[in-house]
Amino acid sequence: MRKTTLLGINMERQTARRRLVVAVYAFFALLILGGWRLDHLHETGIYVYFAAMLVNWRILGGYGSGGLIKPFTGKGPRNQPMPSNLVELELRAAGNLPAPDRLEYRNDERELERRDRVHYQAYQGMVGLLGCIWLFSTWQMHPPRFVRPEILPFLLYALVLPAIVLAVTLPQAILLWTEPDMEMDLEEERTSATVNSAR
Repeated sequence: MRKTTLLGINMERQTARRRLVVAVYAFFALLILGGWRLDHLHETGIYVYFAAMLVNWRILGGYGSGGLIKPFTGKGPRNQPMPSNLVELELRAAGNLPAPDRLEYRNDERELERRDRVHYQAYQGMVGLLGCIWLFSTWQMHPPRFVRPEILPFLLYALVLPAIVLAVTLPQAILLWTEPDMEMDLEEERTSATVNSAR
């Protein structure tokens, strides 16, 4: 994780991150249900998609430059952050301000392994969901006898939008859900360093 606070809430504890994941998916469930009641997600569905991208970019991270999780790509932002004061602005204009620390954005081997593992876990489940979407789209062209043809477009659309939300947010949610407490990581490192120095 890159940041340890979100909206003033400490995210070092695993329980806080799990509450965040539950809150994010509860928000999307309410958004999808509200959109379904308003217009069967015909026009509100696009807002759900943009809300997923915004939550991903500003809260979860991983695919953007903001959020709790470092960018999966290991690349820094294209633009430097805004100067916080006039002195920093003058130093940047003069060319004397050092570039941002590349280690802040670069992923180490452990982070790359975690990234690959959570993407594998997330997209294993997405395969089943894509299979259901394919089945409903096939039924739409050749409706079976046990399903009324007029409800198939609604079922297909009601399945596609949650699949898109999951595809955008699931790897980050798995990572936030499974990572242990950050303080415990520090204590383990200190313990191992103490044991190694004693040898």
